Amino acid sequence: MKTIAVKTKKDISHKPIGQFEETRFEKIHNVIFSDSNEASVQVAEEIRDLIVKKQSQNKNCVLGLATGSSPIRVYEELVRMHKEEGLSFYNVITFNLDEYLPMERDNIQSYWHFMHEHLFNHVDIPKENINIPDGTVPSDQTVPYCLNYEKKIKGFGGLDFQLLGIGRTGHIGFNEPGSHYNSGTRVITLDHITRVDAAPAFLGIANVPRKAITMGIATVRKAKRIVLLGWGENKADIIKKTIEGEISSQVPATYLQNHDNCTFILDTGAGSELTKNKTPWLVDTCNWTEELKGKAIIWLCEKTDKTILSLTDKDYNDNGMADLLVVEDSYDLNIMMFNKLQRTITGWPGGKPNADDTNRPERANPPKKRVIIFSPHPDDDVISMGGTFDRLVEQGHEVHVVYQTSGNIAVSDIDARRYAEIAMQINPSELAQNLIDSIISKRESRVDDPNVRKLKGNIRRGESYAATRYMGLKDKNVHFLDLPFYETGTIKKNNLSEDDICIMADIIKQIEPHQIFAAGDLADPHGTHKVCLDAVLEALTRLKSEPFIDDCWLWLYRGAWHEWNINEIQMCIPMSPSQVLKKRNAIFCHQSQKDGVMFQGDDAREFWMRAEERNRDTANKYKALGLASYAAMEAFVRHKF
Repeated sequence: MKTIAVKTKKDISHKPIGQFEETRFEKIHNVIFSDSNEASVQVAEEIRDLIVKKQSQNKNCVLGLATGSSPIRVYEELVRMHKEEGLSFYNVITFNLDEYLPMERDNIQSYWHFMHEHLFNHVDIPKENINIPDGTVPSDQTVPYCLNYEKKIKGFGGLDFQLLGIGRTGHIGFNEPGSHYNSGTRVITLDHITRVDAAPAFLGIANVPRKAITMGIATVRKAKRIVLLGWGENKADIIKKTIEGEISSQVPATYLQNHDNCTFILDTGAGSELTKNKTPWLVDTCNWTEELKGKAIIWLCEKTDKTILSLTDKDYNDNGMADLLVVEDSYDLNIMMFNKLQRTITGWPGGKPNADDTNRPERANPPKKRVIIFSPHPDDDVISMGGTFDRLVEQGHEVHVVYQTSGNIAVSDIDARRYAEIAMQINPSELAQNLIDSIISKRESRVDDPNVRKLKGNIRRGESYAATRYMGLKDKNVHFLDLPFYETGTIKKNNLSEDDICIMADIIKQIEPHQIFAAGDLADPHGTHKVCLDAVLEALTRLKSEPFIDDCWLWLYRGAWHEWNINEIQMCIPMSPSQVLKKRNAIFCHQSQKDGVMFQGDDAREFWMRAEERNRDTANKYKALGLASYAAMEAFVRHKF
């Protein structure tokens, strides 16, 4: 049976599953998996083994549990083990890390609701064994309540296993920056960044509680075993600070460096900033693949502030890359990288007709291609590749935009009510009045009535048509799939279903594209982009026997969170100042997503501002490397399926 190895200060006796080579930079044991699903299963197996071991000893198994998106797959696997393998939770006692204050149990944002929805309602754990901080405790009783929570944990002998996630501030539980090493269970005021991150689930930061009850750092530290989960590129920076930085109250997770039995379980995105992954040539001798050479040369240019062609042997030698010069000299390396990057630049995203395409990113033939632009939400198309969209239409390709989800939860109640009231004024009806009444009477953090969700979806549709018409596309080439996985009315979505995949496969088969553009931005903090990409890939897999698939290329763009690294880019489309403005105007067509959009993640700027800065930044990076200068550039990576 595969297990996650345990690191202690005295011994690392087992080689862990996944990528792990301890380096001088790292102060916390970590295991990196290519896929968070596989990692989650491994963690669930460790928890299962602990439960079973305790049962064989006739002892309780005391688990500290976390909420948030990171542990969901772990809980799903534990539920599966219970239902399919007979894993019993009769001896399990749980203590949750935290809860908002104030917070009613039946609020869908409560951690009580979260834990029952994802785990407790589906296993045989005795109700009296479940301990979750009470978000309704009166303010004058919080101190004795917290002391009693702490006392109860100690009464069961402490935590056998503590599962953690990590926030962007480095908080574990709700132990925000400034938390003391010896802090116990207490009430804490939430950091602004933490509240910003929670704002989408609460439909606006104004609805996010300002306080919470949390286990303390000392409480967590006393757990016999700690596993922290980190998924996605948006966690990469804080993971690096935690694992490689100095212990600091400003990054509370760094306190875990002093724990004898702690493992960080990461996916490749979360571990991407660690020195061993980002700059492995600084750690040890490398196997210099073409990919690694490109990554290293770009890094060297940025570090020395030089263009590619001006790098010298000394630059390579002084920056940990001397062994690369044993294989090739700096002149050849520089020329190779310069040519590689130069060939990514093209003004013909659909391929240039009647041209030698040997070194071009796209094929010359067929000269007029059928193209699908998949857009997870009803604005990702213009936000992420508006300039390329414009070029494809302008150059005569048969472009289809396919919106995978309705995007309805991103429309505020204020906007929905305004549209309903306009409808009421134009044509008074019972339906319009019911919509208005439903919006007015909706309780905080409750799911919208289905008719209200439909109204919000129609608002997004109308805005999408406005944008695609502005880009010169005919309405018949615009498709709305409203994939079922998305239609929950809440931030939490369902898993992909057979219906989702069939819908995706049907639209691809109907169009028979030569080119597909899809969102590869897995830093999307709510996961919709990842699910939508999974749907694309699964649909293409099922269609692999279709004749048109052999001539279909898949290009991945990134959205409003992260751009491709320069060394990863395989096609880069320059944009003129007028195209930048046209892209901005197309984004402006999505009026419900301007001026206070609900789901902007960790960046307070509007999406058009982020997109423009990202495109300018890409162009400036190419220029700094010694290539041509453009106003802005959109980048793509080809995915071979």
